[in-house]
Amino acid sequence: MPQFDLSATTDGEWAVLALSGELDLATGPAVRECLHELIDGGVRHVVVDLRQVGFLDSIGLGVLVAAYRRLHHGEPAGSLRLVCTNERVVKVFELTGLLRMFPMHASLEQARAAEVPHAAGSPGDEARTTPV
Repeated sequence: MPQFDLSATTDGEWAVLALSGELDLATGPAVRECLHELIDGGVRHVVVDLRQVGFLDSIGLGVLVAAYRRLHHGEPAGSLRLVCTNERVVKVFELTGLLRMFPMHASLEQARAAEVPHAAGSPGDEARTTPV
């Protein structure tokens, strides 16, 4: 198994959480704890750098979705943005329909500069919407 590493840097209301290795059952709790500490510490916008992540499972997805919800529904509302260039990891987001919530960015600069998508909601929002 590749070595897991996690590092966070903050700049005011912004934080970058860089991950490497695998984001799964074994590492998800550490990522969740770090995200909670950042958000509880006043960070409103988090960029998660997944460029060095080689594997992501449903536990990892759940950690990211939970952090998105905390930030998106917080007061004031924040954002969670992802940087990822690994096609295998991007494919997981595509197959689960989470690319609507988490547009992928190629660099930290692009992620910070991106507008927050207003149409993106929490997973399942589309299921509660009935067509007219």
